[in-house]
Order: sequence, then C-alpha cells, then structure tokens
Amino acid sequence: MKTMRISRVALMLTAVLFLFSSVADAGWFDAKAGVLKGQVTDTTGKGIKGARVLVVKAGLSAVSDGKGFYRVNGIASGSYTIRCSKSGYGTVSRKGVTLGTGTKVVNFKLGKKAVAKAEDKEAEEVMAPPAEAKKDSRRIRGKRHKMKGAGMIAPAMRPPSPSPRPDGTVVSHNTESYDRIYENEFLGVMQNPLSTFSIDVDTASYANTRRYITKQNSLPPADAVRLEEFINYFNYDYPDADGKHPFSVNTELSDCPWNRDHKLVHIGLQGKKIDLSKLPNSNFVFLLDVSGSMNSPHKLPLLKAALKLLVRNMRSKDRVAIVVYAGAAGLVLPSTSADSGDKIIAALDSLSAGGSTAGGAGIKLAYKIALENFIKGGNNRIILATDGDFNVGASSDGEMTRLIEEKRKDGVFLTILGFGMGNYKDSKMEKLADKGNGNAAYIDSILEAKKVLVTEMGGTLFTIAKDVKIQVEFNPAKVKAYRLVGYENRKLANEDFNDDKKDAGELGAGHTVTALYELILAGSDEEVPGVDKLKYQKTMKSAAASGSDEVMTVKLRYKKPDGDKSTLLEEPVEDEPVTLSKSSENFRWSAAVAMFAMELRGSKFKGKTTWKLIKNLGKAAKGDDKEGYRQEFLKIVEQAELLKGK
Repeated sequence: MKTMRISRVALMLTAVLFLFSSVADAGWFDAKAGVLKGQVTDTTGKGIKGARVLVVKAGLSAVSDGKGFYRVNGIASGSYTIRCSKSGYGTVSRKGVTLGTGTKVVNFKLGKKAVAKAEDKEAEEVMAPPAEAKKDSRRIRGKRHKMKGAGMIAPAMRPPSPSPRPDGTVVSHNTESYDRIYENEFLGVMQNPLSTFSIDVDTASYANTRRYITKQNSLPPADAVRLEEFINYFNYDYPDADGKHPFSVNTELSDCPWNRDHKLVHIGLQGKKIDLSKLPNSNFVFLLDVSGSMNSPHKLPLLKAALKLLVRNMRSKDRVAIVVYAGAAGLVLPSTSADSGDKIIAALDSLSAGGSTAGGAGIKLAYKIALENFIKGGNNRIILATDGDFNVGASSDGEMTRLIEEKRKDGVFLTILGFGMGNYKDSKMEKLADKGNGNAAYIDSILEAKKVLVTEMGGTLFTIAKDVKIQVEFNPAKVKAYRLVGYENRKLANEDFNDDKKDAGELGAGHTVTALYELILAGSDEEVPGVDKLKYQKTMKSAAASGSDEVMTVKLRYKKPDGDKSTLLEEPVEDEPVTLSKSSENFRWSAAVAMFAMELRGSKFKGKTTWKLIKNLGKAAKGDDKEGYRQEFLKIVEQAELLKGK
C-alpha cells in the first residue's frame, strides 16, 4: 500500500510537471496572468469551429477549434468584457467577467439570435456581423448616415468604410496622414557653401504610391510622394566596398534631363555585401498591432503572411519573440529559436484583431523583451508591423518619438512595416523609423513582403553602419547655386555633421543609397535667391577655389553599429561631366524616377519633364532588372499618365 501511494504521488507530480512544461514551452506561462477557456456551441450543443473570443480591454483573443473549445492565455487580473462572435451567427458579450491568476471557464452559445447560457444572468450585447449591414449604411454615434459615392471604387480596392471598433470608436475611411513637404529651393553657393543631410533607406513612399495608382486607380496626395524614397526603392549597380569602410562612395556628373541648362550630380553609396550566413546572430521582437483597425484582409492577414516568409528564411541561430498590442500590450511568444519555426508560425496564426490601439505600451514592452534577450555584438531589432493608428496611451507624434529616442540608446534597432489603407498613418511611422535607428517599408502585397523581408533581408534587417551623414561643400568657382533633390525631411544643420550625438540614417548589408544635386553652374545668367550684401564681413572665393578642378567635395561620417564615435571620409567630384547619352544606367534611371516623383508632386522644379521623357529615359536605363521592379515602374508611369490625363 505504501509503495502504491508513492507511485501515485510520483505519477501526479510527473503529470503536473508535464503540464507546466507544456504551458511554459508554449510561451504562455506567467505567474501573474490568468487563463480564460471554454466552449462555443450552437443551439443544439454542437461545437462551433472558427468562433472568435475576444478579451476586449486586454486586446487578446483566440479562435475555437474543431470541437468549439478555445483558450486565451496571459490575461492580467481584472474585470473584462468577453465577446464571442462568428460570421453568420452574431455576437454575444459577457460583461464584468472577473479574471485572476487562475483559470476561468466561460462557455458561449451562438445562434441566429445569439443568446448567452440561460443560467448566466449577466448583461448581453447582440450585434449583426458586418456582412449583414444593409445598403452600405452604418450606425455612427447613434445617427444613421447614407454613404455617398458607393460603388465608385471596386469593393476590393475601396478603402475601409467607417465601422465601430470593439471599444466603440469609429474608424473613418479618410484619415490617412502625411507630413507637409516643402521642396528644397536653390541656394547660392557664396552664402550657403555647405549642404548637410542624413541618408534615407526607407522605401515606404514608393510602395504606398504604387498602391494608390495600381489598386485604387487614383493619384496619391502630393505629400505622400517623398522623392528620395522613390529613388532608393531600386538597387543600383555600384562597386562593392573595398574593406576599409563598410560602403563604397560613387559620384557622377552629367546633364540634367529636365533642365539642360543645369547639371546633375549623382551620389551613390553601396553597403558591403555580406553572405547572410555570416551575419551576426539575430534577436528579433515582432511588435504586432492587433487592434480593431487591423481587421481587414490587406492588414492583419497580409501581416501574418509577410512575417511567415521571414521566419521561413531565418537561420537556426536567430531568435524571435512576439509582442502584440491592442487595448493593452502582451507577450504572445517568448524569445524562441528559429529552429522552432512551426511554433513561431502557430503563434502568428493564433492572432486576431480587436480593441483600441495602445501603441506606446506595446513599444515599451517590445524594448523590454529585446533587452532581456540582448545579444552582444548581434543584431538586436524590433519589427513593428502596424497601420500606425495609435489612439491609447502615448500616441501623439511628440510622445512617440521621445519614447523611441530614449529606447534607441540601448542598441536595439527598429524596422517599421506599414499596412493597409484608409487610416494609414504614414507621417507617424516615418518619424518613428527616423528616430529609432531604423527604416520603414510599406507592404501592399505578398510580393512586396518578399522584396523587403527575403530578397533584401540584409539591407532591411542587418545594419552595417549607423548615423550616416553626408555633407557637400561646393566650389563657388564652378557652381553658382545648387538644389538637393528630395531629402526634405532628412536635412541637418551644418554643425550636426561633426556632432556625434546627432542621429542620422542607417545603412544595411548590401543596401544602396542614392542622392541627386541639381547645379546651376558659375557664370550662368540665371537669377537665384540671395541676401543683401553683408555689412561687417565679406564673402569671396579663395585662391584654392579658383585654381581647383573640383566641382565639390562629398564628406561622409558614419559609426559602427555598436559604436559611439564616427569615422570621416571624403570624395572630391572633378569637373569632368559626360553627356546624358554617355552617362551610366544608374544615373539615367535615378533621374527618370526623380522626374516621375516631381510630376506626381506637381513640382515647380520639374522643368521640361514630360511623361514621354520619363518613359524613354527609364526604358533606356532599365538594365538587367532581374526582379522586374524597373519594368513594373514603367507600367506604373503609364497608369499614372492615364489617370492624370492632360
């Protein structure tokens, strides 16, 4: 008998340990968190598969299995509204459900007129699913409004219609936001001999513009077009770095195709190309927006598919943690080896959208998890995937950028992936990427996800040089005035170039960065903006300027990914222009893309740009185009021309 009791105790302990191990391995164990579970059935008692159970304020949810069972883990103690829904059945809500550190069982019955269990007397809330909405009308703040212009855009291309989130707030279809762009003007060299800016490797503006043109059949807002992001969407054929510095510097001088009285200088950086297998170990934290605004096919489902591509291409030495945020932030998956790719993908598959958007809380938790798993000398990076529509907690641009600026000091980089339309907050995401030692891309299709996260993984996710700044000094004996083409949001004060405390852009492995300057040559009769003559000092050309064959000198500063002190290099540009017809494909392609962006913006500096000139110059410079991105560009130009008309 004594032996039998010992055996039973041992068996029970083994079972408990196994259960504990399974829960911990699944990434759900938290001594301070509770568990909600139960079954969803129809009116006959049969389990319903695919029903969604949402813990509203927590922003956590689960989908029922084939027998109707569900389980939501990691819920902080408190009182919650629990909502259960399934398309075609309706929705049931349980209010005031108290959850502690243990397990709470709540069952649901769904039917045509969904009702809670008879013995449960708590308040109920029944809402028709979106598919049952009548004649494109929506109830907003107690008033009924007819939608105007319904049917003008094909349903698959139409931005999301106004609809209530689970927390009661309403998402409007016209809340996309873009920062105002004031184009760079021509500056006289005698008064402004220096031009300083941060590099930009973001590509979001181009992909977002493509979405407008090809999917919505409309032209983008002018401020959605950032010229430097158009140019840098494409790779260029520059020589690789020689090993002394992590990138090569390449310059070229030729005719300006949109103004033949001017010259154009092309500056190109080529990040060192590194075999992905030899890159440092990665500590990734996926920070995913699962709020109600992400509840559409081109948002959360596309987000999941995109990150699955990345997971399947990661190395066994890389790790991933998943943090989500909606009404609150939570850890869905602790840092997990990419060897357990199926586990990571299962965690992604379990996500569903609902709740408000506590972006600030999510960012704080993501940085906390990244630091807890920090790899010294490794690639520590948060990948934030969102539509940018933060509305709970720290949400203003100022609050969010200050938060990111503080967190970046710990050596964690940031990549932002934008999704969706209608409430897309481009202005916020651009700021966060700029301030967070990071980059930003817009994912409008699974093919774009492949480009950003697979084909160009090194450039997107592995930094080889940070705080990369460019400063150009012009020779007044050769140049009367200049204009930096694009980079309006990346300009720096001249004093910032030598200040290692000033943040600038990051360059990834194998990445290219391109910038253009339009020049008015010395001796030109063209008038340029200037100032009155100075009373207390004189501005004059030096003897060195008059005797030099250099048009300008390009200076660069950069830091190692884990460094605090910058390195300086200089590259003079000789006065040896070539004709446009003899310029490189790199030069002509970047000029064609710049003209397209200026045409879309209606730029006053577009000169003699025509659709024909854009297409002809682009076709002649298309080059090898293995991935087909340049051919796609030419088709987009043609579509934009048709949309714009005369």
